[in-house]
Amino acid sequence: MLFCCKAPEMFCGLQNCKLSRPGPPATIVTIDEESPNGTVLVENMQINGRAQDPGRTISLTLLDNYEYWVILEPTRQRLYLNSTGRVLDRDPPNYITTIVVQVQCTNELVGTVILHEVRIVVRDKNDNTPRFQQPRYYVAVNELTPVGTTIFTGFSGNNGATDIDDGPNGHIEYSILYNPNDPESNRTVSVANTLSGHIILAERLNYEERTRYLVLVQANDRAPYPPNRRTATTTLTVDVLDGDDLGPMFLPCVLVNNTRDCNPLTYRVAIPEFTEPSKLNPLNVTPPVRAVDMDRNIQPPSDRPGIFYYILVGHPATYPEYFSLNRTTAELRVLQPISRDLYQRFTLIIKAEQDNGHPLPAYADLIIEILDENNQAPYFQFATYQGYVSESSPVGTTISANANLTAPLGIIALDNDIEETKDPMVKITQDDYTTIFALTPTGIIRYLRLLKPVDREKKMAYMFTMVASDGVQQSSPVTVNILVIDANDNTPTFAEVSYSVEVFTDMQPGETVIQLTAADADEGLNGLVTYEILAGAQGDFIISNRTGRITVAPGVTLTVGRSYALTVKASDNAPEIQRRSSITTVYIEVLPPNNQSPPRFPLFTYSLEVSEAMRIGAILLNLQATDRENDPITYRIVSGDSQQIFNLSETIGLLLLGKPLDRETTDQYRLIVTASDGNPGGTSTTTVNIVVTDVNDNDPQFDFTTPTNFTVQEEEANLFVGQVVATDPDAGVNGQVRYRIVNHPDLFIISANGSIYTRVPLDRELRNQYDLVVEASDGAVDPRRTMLTLSVQVTDIDDNSPVFSQETYLVNVPENSPVGTLVLKLSAVDSDLFSNVTYRIKAESARQLFSLNPLTGELAVLQTLDFENLAAMGMGASYTFQVEAVDQGGIMPPGQATVTVRITDMNDFSPVFTQDLYKGMVAPNAEKGTVITAVFAEDQDPPGTPASFVRYRVDLDRSPYSGSIFDVEEETGRVITKVNLNEEPSVTFKLFLIAYDDGEPVKTNSTLVEITVLQPSRIPIFTQEEYRFPPVSELAPVGTSVGTILAAAINQTIFYSIVAGNERGHFQVNNRTGVISTAKPLDYENVTTYVLRVQADSMLVVMSNLRVPSKTNTAKVYIDVQDENDHPPVFSRMLYIGGVTEDTKIFSSVLKIVATDKDTGNYSKMAYRLIIPPTAEGQDSFVIETFTGIIKSAMKFRNMRRSYFTFQVIATDDYGKGLSSSAEVVVSVVNALDMQVVVSTVPPTLVEEKREELIKILERHVQDQIPGAKVIVESIGPRRHGDGYELEDYSKSDLMVYAIDPLTNRAISPKELFKFLDGNVLEINKEFQPHLGEGGRILEIRSPDVVASVKKAAQAVGYTEGALLALAIIIILCCIPAILIVMVTYKQRQAECAKTARIQMALPPGGKAPPAGAPTANLYEELGDSSMAKKSVIEEAHHQRILSTFACRATATRGNGALHVNLPKSESNVTFLSDRNPLTTHNPVYDDNSTLGSPQSPSEKRFYFSPSHSAGSGCVWSMPARIHGGLHSYEVPRRQALMDPDDWERQILHASMRGRQRLDRSDKLDLCGSTETRLSVREQARQFEQQALQEQTPQQNRGSQGSLCSILVRDRDSDDVLELTSETLLSIMDYSYSPSVGREVPPRVIMSQGEESWPLASQRPTPPILRKFSSSISNYMTVQPCQITVEIIPDPPENPPPPPPQQRPNPPSPKCIQLCHIDCTICSRACIRA
Repeated sequence: MLFCCKAPEMFCGLQNCKLSRPGPPATIVTIDEESPNGTVLVENMQINGRAQDPGRTISLTLLDNYEYWVILEPTRQRLYLNSTGRVLDRDPPNYITTIVVQVQCTNELVGTVILHEVRIVVRDKNDNTPRFQQPRYYVAVNELTPVGTTIFTGFSGNNGATDIDDGPNGHIEYSILYNPNDPESNRTVSVANTLSGHIILAERLNYEERTRYLVLVQANDRAPYPPNRRTATTTLTVDVLDGDDLGPMFLPCVLVNNTRDCNPLTYRVAIPEFTEPSKLNPLNVTPPVRAVDMDRNIQPPSDRPGIFYYILVGHPATYPEYFSLNRTTAELRVLQPISRDLYQRFTLIIKAEQDNGHPLPAYADLIIEILDENNQAPYFQFATYQGYVSESSPVGTTISANANLTAPLGIIALDNDIEETKDPMVKITQDDYTTIFALTPTGIIRYLRLLKPVDREKKMAYMFTMVASDGVQQSSPVTVNILVIDANDNTPTFAEVSYSVEVFTDMQPGETVIQLTAADADEGLNGLVTYEILAGAQGDFIISNRTGRITVAPGVTLTVGRSYALTVKASDNAPEIQRRSSITTVYIEVLPPNNQSPPRFPLFTYSLEVSEAMRIGAILLNLQATDRENDPITYRIVSGDSQQIFNLSETIGLLLLGKPLDRETTDQYRLIVTASDGNPGGTSTTTVNIVVTDVNDNDPQFDFTTPTNFTVQEEEANLFVGQVVATDPDAGVNGQVRYRIVNHPDLFIISANGSIYTRVPLDRELRNQYDLVVEASDGAVDPRRTMLTLSVQVTDIDDNSPVFSQETYLVNVPENSPVGTLVLKLSAVDSDLFSNVTYRIKAESARQLFSLNPLTGELAVLQTLDFENLAAMGMGASYTFQVEAVDQGGIMPPGQATVTVRITDMNDFSPVFTQDLYKGMVAPNAEKGTVITAVFAEDQDPPGTPASFVRYRVDLDRSPYSGSIFDVEEETGRVITKVNLNEEPSVTFKLFLIAYDDGEPVKTNSTLVEITVLQPSRIPIFTQEEYRFPPVSELAPVGTSVGTILAAAINQTIFYSIVAGNERGHFQVNNRTGVISTAKPLDYENVTTYVLRVQADSMLVVMSNLRVPSKTNTAKVYIDVQDENDHPPVFSRMLYIGGVTEDTKIFSSVLKIVATDKDTGNYSKMAYRLIIPPTAEGQDSFVIETFTGIIKSAMKFRNMRRSYFTFQVIATDDYGKGLSSSAEVVVSVVNALDMQVVVSTVPPTLVEEKREELIKILERHVQDQIPGAKVIVESIGPRRHGDGYELEDYSKSDLMVYAIDPLTNRAISPKELFKFLDGNVLEINKEFQPHLGEGGRILEIRSPDVVASVKKAAQAVGYTEGALLALAIIIILCCIPAILIVMVTYKQRQAECAKTARIQMALPPGGKAPPAGAPTANLYEELGDSSMAKKSVIEEAHHQRILSTFACRATATRGNGALHVNLPKSESNVTFLSDRNPLTTHNPVYDDNSTLGSPQSPSEKRFYFSPSHSAGSGCVWSMPARIHGGLHSYEVPRRQALMDPDDWERQILHASMRGRQRLDRSDKLDLCGSTETRLSVREQARQFEQQALQEQTPQQNRGSQGSLCSILVRDRDSDDVLELTSETLLSIMDYSYSPSVGREVPPRVIMSQGEESWPLASQRPTPPILRKFSSSISNYMTVQPCQITVEIIPDPPENPPPPPPQQRPNPPSPKCIQLCHIDCTICSRACIRA
């Protein structure tokens, strides 16, 4: 049994620790990387046995648990992941791909141990983003690269993007993304192979359009599930290289609009004629001719093509004879002198092309102007000018070119020295009629204007000549004929007033009775006379309307004895409105027949003019006569034609020309012609006067005896050369001979008599002989000319000094040149005929160094010249002296030239290195550009010379391999890495360097640099590539720790240092610990961020003084400075000046305060506040916006002009919680009277835009007169114009400004402001121009519209004064009595007002008692009016009724009573505004010390009084009164505490108009006893008398004032009750009895007119005044004289006004108080209007 029982147990023990599962012995599980801590790796190991008590059979433990990644829970045989504080990362650098642990199982029963392997495979997770190896990639592509070319392969290998994930998660593919910053980049390139990332060109490149593309390249892994793929991007910068695809272009290039094309370019040059090329070459072309290849950035520069220049074509075609263009330099040269007579301009087209045969040349125009040397005389465009002017033309009329007066006569004078398109600026003079005609002085076309009226009947034509002169030469004269055109200004006039003629009865119809002729001096239709018979012909006679011949009418038989009186009218044929006429009377008497009358010629004398060019056979005149008997008539020439020039028809009387006329032979004929009918006595005679007129048929002829060879001496003007004489037999202007120099008018001048002079000094050296052509012409319109050629020889004088070939000679001479070395050969020429030139050195000091051959001009060295010695002597590297060329025997001064001999240094010294051997160390992986060491060489040549300038290079012949990886900077000598190193440690490179200078010849020296590659173990490694520490406060004290840098190295002591970024020394690093701290105070406002570069080196390397910068031992440290509030605000100015106008609205912007703070953030944000004294009412005058700094008005400023406010503004930073500063502010009150308006030509929007700039300009000009003045803009608007400034012009603007004087704080007077601005308008406009643009300027400075309107209104009022005066005279005549009454009344009123004003001024302010010892006389007596003191109350009341100004106002006087009214404290003072003297006084109705009683209703006003003794010599009483009831609806104007008196009066007047009718219903106010029973006046007086007598004795016994009983006075029409004490009544009444004490000085009652005093309808309200009444109180008297003030006060003013009052009964009528004497014998009545 035992065995059986034990066997299973033993079998069970043997199975413990074995796996209960089948399969391989190792447990293999998988887990994702980055699984969280506690992830179950194995749910159950499935090991047989129990691993927990009780009944434990096995024990489980973990073995080989690497990094403790696995945790075992034995009881449940479960394995967990242990990743506390770390991440299970399969990827580098951890590379945890598999975790293998052993689970050891110990059999507790048998003691056996079994190991179970657990293999945990870590699965990859796509948890890493692809990473590009470079932050940026770069490729350069030529713009000519074909599309499809692979341009970038830089992602291949490991240089692209990598992903440390495994499998597809780590595979990379590339694509191009859209780049919003460069939208075209993704179209320009594409990815050829997504796996390799090769980039190909997709579009053609154009360097001229784009030079760079920023291609956004994306790399993504190939995770199986696309949403899980990770991406990275980089920028591939594609720089486009310039290729040779464009041709050249000429400079400067002005682009056409927004294109890349250049505007056509024109080069210009101007050269004077007849100038030697040597004086001009090379020509100065504007701009200089230059072309560049439009492909400006072809690399390397050696590949850039050159430019060739050519003249392609030109005009005129002979340009190659005169100009050449250098092929490579584009230098333009002139080849020979040019005459402007031949060529005025050359227009060339030049071409620029590349020297590589590029097919795209560039073209430009080259215009060469030939300038005249004024060798051409001016000339007129036409030889003659014909002008027309009407005789009716007014003065100033322009002479016309045609008879219809439609076009002006233009006279054009040109000068070949000046372009035809330009005004030649010649002076044109007239030889006659200068007082009648004047020529415009300038312009290409000149015009004649009329200076004086002309009359055609006096002179029909004007002829004069004109000459044009350019100041040197003079033109030929031209003739100007001006014909005066007739105006109908003459009336046809008969020779006689009346004519008498006899006719015979045998006269046949049509036979002439008489020939009438009316003469009209006008011409044309104006002088064509028409005749007509107006009356008297009775049908028997007719008149020819053209000839004026009266004949017998057809069919009429005359009767003997009849007589006729014919009225004949002669009219011209001008237009109807201009027609003129006259009349005459012809008396005709009919007689019996008479057969013995001879023939009759129509005229007794005939006159005519015949041109000598008239053709033969021409009819000259019809001499037909008439015979009454109709007998045949025979005509003969009796005398005057001896040569039979004329033919006369014997039968018809026609006179014809028979032979040619010649005026030069016979110029006039007088023919006697007869007509005979054959009867005795039948012959009549007439005279024909013929004048032969001239024609220009003869040329001027020179006198054949005139010599043609002349001589003249050079170098003198106005020398007589000779004289020519020419004559012309023609008459008039045709025979007037004029002379002209044809070919040299600039050198010679000829006078009117033919004398020739030199115009300018001649120079024989330029020209020794002239062929002078002289022209003689007559003065005809088409003149005839004759020319004569003269030979003028110029004789020589000694007038030239020798001239060197160059003004300055510059020659280089090598130093140490041997004595006698030829330096230079000088050459000088004397232009005179006979000269002997010799040479000499002018300066004695130069003769010590150089010799000059006097005959040959050879300059040689006299002594050896050493460059260094000359420099040491202070003579410099060059020597300048003067040489002279002397004409032996001449009188002219010698010619001079300057010679500069420059001694060139021959480079005496070679550079010398400071060390023979330099050593350096470098890291094996040093980056390109790493500085290893530095070499230095010196050169002993003089400083500043090229020979002393040392440069460095690598000797590639001696160190070919070292020179490929190392380099030396040319100027600094720093040895650097040429490439990124990848060298073996401990290798030493030998680098040979050469130092060379720039001397001649170049000298060199060499040295050796040994460079050792350091062991990596000796190079420390920083823990971080970049360190970023917390910001450090700018107020941190020196030594404050900023952070710690840390580097590690094996068995090395590390030395830390700051190698860059700490140029200012603000930081320091502890060399041993790496702690960086502040070394100097920081300032955030200067530097906000520091980037330090730190380096860690082995101490051994540092001690050897060989630093080794590498990737690992350098790091960047970023230090940010934290801003602190360490700067107070700073105002833009310490005094701000502003202005407000009287009508400025509340909360209007006044000015802006600006304060700035150097700090940042909230420390620079301001909060503003004002320190401003409040006004008397407790109201602030200005407020400021807390955060904007804009000051605004807080009150109204009406009637406060010339006032100003001063206060402080405080600016506090950090929104009011930080530091503060203050500034002063002055605000002045102005109005339109202080302003000026600046009217400009630009719209107001532009003025508003340029406001600040324009105001600064205006302010500067004002400050020139008043330093510190401030100009303030009131408004900017459109220009206002018109009579009332009602029109607006928005194309112009009005800028209204005023200026504040900082000394007075008030506005500068408008007159001064106008003077400051208007007097400098020209200067201001110049300064405004850049801001207002072209055409923008100030039109005027004027007063504002309001001021101008007021002035105009004042003028308008003045215009009515005359009418008012006339009306006043009528009124005076009609209403003299009324006026006298008014005058008397007015005078009384005026006197009363004056006395009242003096009373008011004499009273103490506030109603207080006068001081002790003050005189007690009556106030009227004090003012000098003793009569007024004697007036009674009745008299005074009488005056009050007349003037209607009496009113009462009860004022509670301070010190003896309290007035309880609801007045705010702000109204404790009352301010009366005035333009010059504003007055602020205490408000008498306000008492600071009064204690308000119970609240009172608005309808009840209570007045309390308690009599008291006055300490002093006098006492003051107030009216003890109490008004019960309300004022009901009685309207009382409520006056504010601060109000204009004029406004106050207007309110009173307005209220009086509303209450006028109600005032008429006034009634009495009765006095009554202490009870309110209504009594009659007599009963009330008696009751009052009794009470007064009862109380009189106690009062006198006490000798002081007591409280008397009061009397209630009730208004009959209302419930108002006035409570008056008896002493008040006594003080008012005029009582004759007086007590024993103080009777001589009665108390005074002062009654003041309050605001509620209503004037009569016919009167204007007056300002508040005080009225005084004297009263003697006989029955009651005090020991001390007293003053009683009675004043009824309306509702106190409030601000703002209260709402309308509630409806109440009608207002009280004017209260009439009847005051009676105690015995009722004297009564006085006074109406108190309340």
